[in-house]
Amino acid sequence: MSKSRKINSSLNSGVTLPSLIFILAVCLASAIFPGRVSTVLGVVKNFIFVNLNWVYVWAVTVFVLFLLFLMFSKYGEIKLGRNDSSPDYSFFSWISMLFAAGMGIGLMYFSVAEPMQHYSNEIFANSSYVNSAKNAQLYTFFHWGIHAWAIYGLVGLALSYFAYRYKLPLSLRSCLYPILKDRIQGRWGNTIDVFALCSTFFGITTTLGFGVVQINSGLHILGVVHETGFVYQAFIVFILVSISVFSATTGVDKGVRILSNLNIAVVILLMLFVLFLGPTVYLIGSFTEGLGNYINNFFNLTFNTHVYEDASLPWFYNWTILYWAWWISWSPFVGLFIAKISKGRTIREFIAAVLILPTIFNFMWMSVFGNSAIWLDNHVSGGALSALANDPDALMFRFLEYLPFTKVISFMVIAIIMIFFVTSADSGMFVMNSIATKNAKVSPKWQIAGWGVLLAVLALFLLNAGGLEALQSMTLITALPFSIIILVMIACLVKALSIDKKYYEQEFSVSTVPWSGKLWKDRLRQIVKVDSQNDIDSYMRDIAGNAIHELRNEFIKNGIEANINQGKEPNFIEIEIRYDLVNNFIYGVRSETKDFPEYFQKEENLSDMEDGQAYFPLAYFGDARQGYDVRLFTKDELIADILKHYERFVAIISEDKNKMFISSNANRRIR
Repeated sequence: MSKSRKINSSLNSGVTLPSLIFILAVCLASAIFPGRVSTVLGVVKNFIFVNLNWVYVWAVTVFVLFLLFLMFSKYGEIKLGRNDSSPDYSFFSWISMLFAAGMGIGLMYFSVAEPMQHYSNEIFANSSYVNSAKNAQLYTFFHWGIHAWAIYGLVGLALSYFAYRYKLPLSLRSCLYPILKDRIQGRWGNTIDVFALCSTFFGITTTLGFGVVQINSGLHILGVVHETGFVYQAFIVFILVSISVFSATTGVDKGVRILSNLNIAVVILLMLFVLFLGPTVYLIGSFTEGLGNYINNFFNLTFNTHVYEDASLPWFYNWTILYWAWWISWSPFVGLFIAKISKGRTIREFIAAVLILPTIFNFMWMSVFGNSAIWLDNHVSGGALSALANDPDALMFRFLEYLPFTKVISFMVIAIIMIFFVTSADSGMFVMNSIATKNAKVSPKWQIAGWGVLLAVLALFLLNAGGLEALQSMTLITALPFSIIILVMIACLVKALSIDKKYYEQEFSVSTVPWSGKLWKDRLRQIVKVDSQNDIDSYMRDIAGNAIHELRNEFIKNGIEANINQGKEPNFIEIEIRYDLVNNFIYGVRSETKDFPEYFQKEENLSDMEDGQAYFPLAYFGDARQGYDVRLFTKDELIADILKHYERFVAIISEDKNKMFISSNANRRIR
């Protein structure tokens, strides 16, 4: 008699089922009635862009100013994690992964197309060549610069902070914990995650769809395929999604990280190729001047709504507002992925890296490709490139025809688009699976692969039916409510950071002063003596051990249950008082080593030491505050020091405003 086998899954039905129903409904409607759905959604989108564009302008402005404030404020030193945590990835790998997820295919798709479209647009057509070229570069910088990354950075920061600092699930619902509290476990939390999952799916699907079209167009121009039909597009999707699934199922540490590192290396190589094969001096000069122009016009660009320029309003809606909506709609996906790889960074390091480094690279990239195309259009092609401005699928490859080694560079471009496709798809699978499982630590590989299959099937379905435009409009519409949600996240961050800072700045009671002066001769001997491992083992046994055991007995006499934990490798002993609703109190002492520099070892007026190392007992705490050397403490002084920290702990947990920060033990039940 065969036993029925239960399918192993970590999916949360409260998030996954409503999301799949909504995703399938929208995609089916867009595929079956592409014209009608596109028209209806287009009307809604246009209404929002025309009448509520100020919401996007103000929201993005607030995002930028808030992050700049945090970067230079006292909150910048706070870590995204425990105070003693360290980053999981090297700086290069971290930047490569967030960059590949944040820009991806769009960087290849628009690097020539956007500057050329601005340059040839009738809004700037009446200007001289110089002004048209400068405006094209300025607005491209504006759309791909700090403002775009501020949107991603803010969502990523909020997710990282609440997940790693407050030990909440890595989920958008957690970013609203200061307001919703335990309601993030229920319908409110599920609604936020459903919204994030749908927005992520729509954004990735449309971007991958456009990426496939560009790859197909490039292969057709190079003569690799005979046409740009659906059959070829389906074959491209099948190959690339298969690679994406393989990459995703190998994990972030392997597949995604390796591909991202490879991609950034190839991208830099391609940029250098075009820089040195094109008008090099012109490109370096235009980048320098363009950067200064962007800085000089930063605030004017930020607040400009074009309300006094009727002729430029349609351009403003179809470019700036569309971009802000597009970045906002992508922010759940990119923010979640950035958060997943950013544990251990400080807030200042996170913001500086996320805002500045990708922005500078984008500016270099857009200057090299966009300004090369404009220069070639004016000096070589006789306007042939600007005539193709409305054909972005082919424009990149037509531009490369005016450079040496055209085929080599063209194939390199296709390879980069493919890698961007794979990195966007596999990081998207991770993020969607994370949302759908409420950040489950372990998920079966078939489940992660299933998101990739769903992405591929629906992208092809919409490509064949002509429903991608409708899905794009739907994605842009969802950006309006999500911009409001991000503003609420800012309020939650401000509240949480304020509590966080006050927690670690909480002063001790003045009732305990460890050094009394009675034992000053013993102190002097201890100061000038370099302790060995045996000395510290004796201290751990005779001083720290006796102090903690004596204090534990006294706690028990006063009706407080206290536990002692200890070990040998490393040698440590700690006292722990457990609580149900707040973090446990922990004070411990462990053996640590310190290396002395060579000049210190040779100094005759200092004590001798073995192998240039000294051993010392380090106090540590359950909340990961900075510990210190307690070698000079007597048993009674060590007991007094523990009570000093316990008194501080009781004072903190007795204040209701600190509940959010000190209740992470209870919060683990949310997972």
